[in-house]
Amino acid sequence: MSGSSPTTTRPRLRRMIALASAAAGVLALAACSSAASSSGHGTAQGGMAASSQQQAAANPQLDTGSAMNTPAPDFRLTNQFGQQVSLSAFRGKVVIVAFTDSECTSICPLTTASMVAAKDLLGKAGQQVQLLGIDANPDAIKPANVMAYSRAHGMTNQWDFLTGSQAQLRAVWKAYHIYVQIVRGDIDHTPALYVIDPQGRERKLYLTTMAYTTVGQGAQLLAQEASSLLPGHPKLASQQSLALIKGVSPAKTTTVPGAASGSVSLGPGRPRLVFFFATWLDETSDLRRHLTDLNSYVRAARSGGLPRLVGIDEAVTEPSVATVRSYLTHQKTPLRYPVGLDTTGRIADGYGVQDQPWFMLVSASGKMMWKHDGWLSAAQLEAAARAH
Repeated sequence: MSGSSPTTTRPRLRRMIALASAAAGVLALAACSSAASSSGHGTAQGGMAASSQQQAAANPQLDTGSAMNTPAPDFRLTNQFGQQVSLSAFRGKVVIVAFTDSECTSICPLTTASMVAAKDLLGKAGQQVQLLGIDANPDAIKPANVMAYSRAHGMTNQWDFLTGSQAQLRAVWKAYHIYVQIVRGDIDHTPALYVIDPQGRERKLYLTTMAYTTVGQGAQLLAQEASSLLPGHPKLASQQSLALIKGVSPAKTTTVPGAASGSVSLGPGRPRLVFFFATWLDETSDLRRHLTDLNSYVRAARSGGLPRLVGIDEAVTEPSVATVRSYLTHQKTPLRYPVGLDTTGRIADGYGVQDQPWFMLVSASGKMMWKHDGWLSAAQLEAAARAH
């Protein structure tokens, strides 16, 4: 699913969710016909405790995965460096494969962040895990496209992001039951993520959900599954609750760390124009220019009594908080509005963010008055603020 820019399109999330559910059903049937599941390896040190399983099962925003035990179709594609890479080359390792739109600004960054965090949770054992991405954008299939995504997300040397001709990619999509289509200019694809064991068999299928708070939880599920497939079932560096994490709505007062220093407050008491973004938007738009242009709205708001502008970086999907701070520090023109860090995703989920950038007008009582998906000029924002 692509985001907004002159050359990319908006995601159609409702359709994607329906398609993802359908795909899960098909693959679940295939898994049911298998002789065994990943649970056959035992829980040992790497398996989920019963309480964790119960928490995850009761969490409507977290996909706990569909068990499988079928040979993973081999493929040979081109990575971000222009090198030929095949799945079979990684036999002996656990392979985590994600189908990722190379220009995505919505759900794919959540998948990417979870993959990296999962490998980190395994510590040294993470060296026995290979991360692969397969391009799911039929309009952006050059090695330069997958390299641009990899750079934007700090993934250049963290994984192999694979692409190829449309015929090659469609063959892989078909083999893995991945829906990829352009409908009315919008890119739809199944947000699937497979865990493949060292013997080359599919063991789990996960479908990423559009919930920022599940990035860390999804990483833990991936790491636990990988651990169950590795020799000795290595322990995870840390674990967290897999219970539902509630978002923080505009009606609740909250404080987040400031990107530069101090803190940034949100909640009732005064009207605000809040916009969500991430530094990886540089891949699909001139982010620095857009951030600077918002200074014009700040000036208009001060003179015209319009809602105060507040920026929130979706840090939970960033390579690190340091990445955000470094990016904003090197902004040539200082930003005249505060920028906070949503390090848990609770703000994004509470505000109903579905993409980046995402604008929202909130009243003094904490009521959502207006929202917009994509960049707008200062004049357009002023008009929206006056109209609401």
